[in-house]
Amino acid sequence: MVNAQATSGKVTLFRQEAPRGVTYRIPALLFLPYESVFLAFVEKRSSPRDEHAEYLVVRRGRKKGTSVQWGPQQDLTSALLPGHRTMNPCPVYEKESGRVFLFFICIRSKLTAWHQIRTGRNAARLCYISSQDGGRTWSQLTDLTHRVIGGDLRNWATFAIGPGHGIQLRSGRLVVPAYAYYIHQRHFKKPVLYQTRPHCFTLYSDDRGRKWSRGQLDMSFQMEECQVAEVTRRDNRQVLYCNARSREQYRVGAFSTNSGNQFEESFLCKELPETGSGCQGSVVSFSPPRKPSETGRRATAVNSTTLPGILPSAAREAAKEWLLFSHPTGRRKRVNLGIYLNMSPLAKGGWEAPWVLHEGPSGYSDLAVCEEGPAPLFACLFESGAASECEEIAFELFTIPEHLNSTREA
Repeated sequence: MVNAQATSGKVTLFRQEAPRGVTYRIPALLFLPYESVFLAFVEKRSSPRDEHAEYLVVRRGRKKGTSVQWGPQQDLTSALLPGHRTMNPCPVYEKESGRVFLFFICIRSKLTAWHQIRTGRNAARLCYISSQDGGRTWSQLTDLTHRVIGGDLRNWATFAIGPGHGIQLRSGRLVVPAYAYYIHQRHFKKPVLYQTRPHCFTLYSDDRGRKWSRGQLDMSFQMEECQVAEVTRRDNRQVLYCNARSREQYRVGAFSTNSGNQFEESFLCKELPETGSGCQGSVVSFSPPRKPSETGRRATAVNSTTLPGILPSAAREAAKEWLLFSHPTGRRKRVNLGIYLNMSPLAKGGWEAPWVLHEGPSGYSDLAVCEEGPAPLFACLFESGAASECEEIAFELFTIPEHLNSTREA
């Protein structure tokens, strides 16, 4: 058993066996409040390379107060298609039934994403398995590719989900973030050339996961790996926020007022710089730990760059929740995993300077929030290491007061 506490720093859950040997990558974290259990999912690969992914593994961690005790690693053998590798874990929890859905993609043989983009021929399948007992046992695989995407695959070079967690909205809708490389133009030469760009969308279910549908692609920016979070306006209407990897030097944000059917407007988050050619990041929403006056800050502050159409009277309709975001802070290299706080999530420019959770090489991450007490407790599952971010996947608990104090002292 491995033990983690809110004050004990990071705990390594998965470790690379050799620099070019078996490697664990692409973390996804889910918290099950009814059991007070964390589920930590990762890809197992024969090397760090994407095309060497094999299958998914999981560890269960039981939370007791501010401590987590981790059980052994479990191979998810039912999350396999013959002749395919399994990638991009994206779990989502349905609260009423207690059912956990684990979405992922299965990619044929050793075909890389870039090969699919270059040839315009998709090799990915949209699949999930589920658990009714908190991740102890899992169902057989369900392939949703034709039912959810269908004929649109003709216009997609490839697609993926997450990676990281999905969410359940207050309405009960389950939402899984995703993105597709859409073929905007075909040049019929020899060889045929394809002009493709990545765009985000959502998968969703309004009947507890029995049927799944797909939202519209957001064509406004080139947006790749993404996550979503729900925030509540002061008039109690819900807004779905999306944060996505981009090639524009900054992260891209987007809002949806119809629960992810489509995103009305997208924008660059100038306070959230991208790293090199980009890196995945994670976002969660949560109730503030105390009244804004107790933090010495204005949680309802809104500036003049509020998005039109989303908040026509932003000063009167500030959000009831805050956002937390994790992403490497290095501009060129994946280093120094930062935690960013946004107390004005429905306005542009709300992200504050980050607190560094891990110094040194850092890559993909996934956040989870536990709102069981008077103040939320946060967890982060992230790639890290001494020389490379592929050396290990670690888990760490932290609280918002720690974040605020670190930011003020910086």
